Amino acid sequence: MDTNTVFAQSISLKDLGIENAKVRYQLSADELHAITLQSGQGVENSTGALAINTGEFTGRSPQDRFIVKDDITKDQVWWGNVNIPFEPQAFEKLYNKVTAFLSNKEEVFVRDSYVCSDANYRLNVRVVTETAWSNLFCYNMFLRPEESELANFTPEWTVVCAPSFMADPAIDGTRQSNFAILDFTKKIALIGGTGYTGEMKKGIFSALNFILPVFKNTLPMHCSANVGEDGDTAIFFGLSGTGKTTLSADPERKLIGDDEHGWTNENTVFNFEGGCYAKVINLTEENEPDIFRAIKKGALLENVVFKAGTNEVDYDDVSITQNTRVSYPITHIDNVQPGLVGHNPKNIFFLTADSFGILPPISKLTPGQAAYHFISGYTAKVAGTEAGVTEPQPNFSACFGAPFMPLHPTRYAEMLSKKMKDAGVKVWLINTGWTGGPYGTGSRMKLKYTRAMITAALKGELDNVEYVDHKVFGLAKPQSCPNVPEEILNPRNTWEDKDLYDKKALELAQKFKANFAKFEEFANAEILAGAPITE
Repeated sequence: MDTNTVFAQSISLKDLGIENAKVRYQLSADELHAITLQSGQGVENSTGALAINTGEFTGRSPQDRFIVKDDITKDQVWWGNVNIPFEPQAFEKLYNKVTAFLSNKEEVFVRDSYVCSDANYRLNVRVVTETAWSNLFCYNMFLRPEESELANFTPEWTVVCAPSFMADPAIDGTRQSNFAILDFTKKIALIGGTGYTGEMKKGIFSALNFILPVFKNTLPMHCSANVGEDGDTAIFFGLSGTGKTTLSADPERKLIGDDEHGWTNENTVFNFEGGCYAKVINLTEENEPDIFRAIKKGALLENVVFKAGTNEVDYDDVSITQNTRVSYPITHIDNVQPGLVGHNPKNIFFLTADSFGILPPISKLTPGQAAYHFISGYTAKVAGTEAGVTEPQPNFSACFGAPFMPLHPTRYAEMLSKKMKDAGVKVWLINTGWTGGPYGTGSRMKLKYTRAMITAALKGELDNVEYVDHKVFGLAKPQSCPNVPEEILNPRNTWEDKDLYDKKALELAQKFKANFAKFEEFANAEILAGAPITE
């Protein structure tokens, strides 16, 4: 859709409980950009992109994410400290307070959009936001309907986002003043007390992670995906900061999407979104040209700092947060797969940022190891990605996306395992984290080496090389790879103290096994055989 299109149409929000507010409906990206500048809530950078500050919250707040426990969810959701239950009556009262709050606003911004690029799985979403820049984020991130589709647009889900509304925990049932709550009966994602835009996209992602497997027999994935010249699709799983966005932006392959996808029974992979949400810490044109060049008019920068006396972004400045971000429509990237749908998956990459420097930079997994590592979802919490995380911490996140997965992890793992076997895909574990020692001693794996390893795997250049199994983790390590120094392929070789490496490898293996203990009763013999050796 043209970013300069102006819609004369207006709508009523009375059915949502919002009355007497001036509704700004389906504004163009240019209009939302201009309103944000006029209100003093943002500034324009040297490339024409809009830069805003999200306030107190510069990342997600997982402890403040709730799911309403009702007849739809009570027996399906894996309840716990990830999926925290919220009472329906409490949701109703809080929702009414938020809509009353928005009813008193001079302007409320409304956008009709949809998610899931495959027409067979399309889900219409109406977004109601307190600020123009929040609405611009949703313009960038969700799929944009044609003007002709709007007259008869019927939303199935609604996102209501009011950053300046503060809940009262003693009355409203929240943990603190901010909250993000999903109600699957009312089909509403309710967000308040936080300006972090990622809560909106992750709210809808979490909803799809329930809807698609339960009702559509489709696997939702926290992954990026791209397509080669031969039509082969590659899938990249990984949490924020592991390189999912960066590594899928490959000039030799067409991008399907950078974060959220579905894998259907028809063996197609489709993007949920219409945009990209990339970290920009230490961003350079040389290392990440696609992302760097996408930051232009229409893009939305979050929590970045300008170089003194200029409106040029200093991407190395992390004084606000290390989780600096940019959202932009996927059309800002030249090399995009038409329709955002791919076929014929051939390679899956599990990306991990191993802060201990133990795992090989690339290894090939057996089906059992693939299921084990998918359920484990080992990585590091990268500083700033979540509230309260100020330095990397080892973390296990089931399915490489536990914060967004309402069902038990084995439900997703079983679906993935079947699809991997049916499609005959190769599965690789990629360590984009540390080499030569742990965080603080070693160094981060060079991006050019990681790219070279992935390229070699995609081209089949690792099919006939020698492999040696890791003594503790049992992972098959290639002993050579084009354009990669051989010594880094075996992480033990990069450590000065080899005995210390062996000790730390065992310690990490024990962490894997301790984490997996809660899944053992659900795992078959093949998956259990994929575990590391600790004796």
